[in-house]
Amino acid sequence: MRFLLTVVTLLSLCATSTLSAAEKSKHVLLLGIDGCRFDALTKANTPNLDKLISRGIYSPTALIQGDRYRKSDTVSGPGWSSINTGVWADKHGVIDNGFGKPNFEKYPHFFHYVKLALPEAKTVSIVDWTPIKKYIVSSADVSIDTTEYKKSVVDQYDIADEKGVNDAIRLLDDVHPTALMLYQGIVDESGHTFGFHPTVPEYISAIEKVDQRVGKVLEAIEKRTDEEWLIVVTSDHGGAGKGHGGGHTNPDIMHSFLIVSGAGAEQGKFDQQVYIVDAVPTLLSYLGIDIDNQWELDGHVVGLK
Repeated sequence: MRFLLTVVTLLSLCATSTLSAAEKSKHVLLLGIDGCRFDALTKANTPNLDKLISRGIYSPTALIQGDRYRKSDTVSGPGWSSINTGVWADKHGVIDNGFGKPNFEKYPHFFHYVKLALPEAKTVSIVDWTPIKKYIVSSADVSIDTTEYKKSVVDQYDIADEKGVNDAIRLLDDVHPTALMLYQGIVDESGHTFGFHPTVPEYISAIEKVDQRVGKVLEAIEKRTDEEWLIVVTSDHGGAGKGHGGGHTNPDIMHSFLIVSGAGAEQGKFDQQVYIVDAVPTLLSYLGIDIDNQWELDGHVVGLK
């Protein structure tokens, strides 16, 4: 009898545990690290990004452009537009950093689709590259640009990145976002100032600063034990020398990276080519949102169990 009671108790505990995991609410974080080369990331001391990689699936060679259209420049405007909308530049209309003829009404920021499917969901965007907030972001309950202009642009992004992380941690408690987009800009600006290469100490240092800040956000998320998060990390481009424009034939510029991490992610390394536009459909699918063909997304769901 005692044995039977023990078995029943254990089965009950297992059932309770399974039910508890199933009842966790799903949330997503899109973490953007501007101008970050993956070979530099692997050389830097990045325990927090390494943890995300170990808890998910990654590609060191995610492409920043597709096969269909390559007339857009290899710069931040098209890059962040593609990352946040899930479509290439011939659709969203951003071919450079001028944002001359954007088509975000037809191909909106992914928050639009979150709100469409989950009207009660809260969405938060925190950036310090102003055009993202000015042009790309829509359907955000909270949209913040932490830019503070300083004499040194590297210092400007250093301060703004830190503020963005602090805002993200605060808003996790205040808003309880279903979808959070957090951008960090110091790596790109360090590349422009000192050089985009794993041998450049200042570039490596900037990546390590971002990793430390990412650790603070991960710590805050891990405390939210009633939530299950999928975290997607990517960049808008790489870099060579002190730039990245016109880099269509340079893999150091054309290659970004993609990390899909969390309990809902596969493990290991992608064995197929992935693209920065894959971030949006992956995030949406994880939230249980069906991808409508009428949205004309160019990206595909990747890395989910």
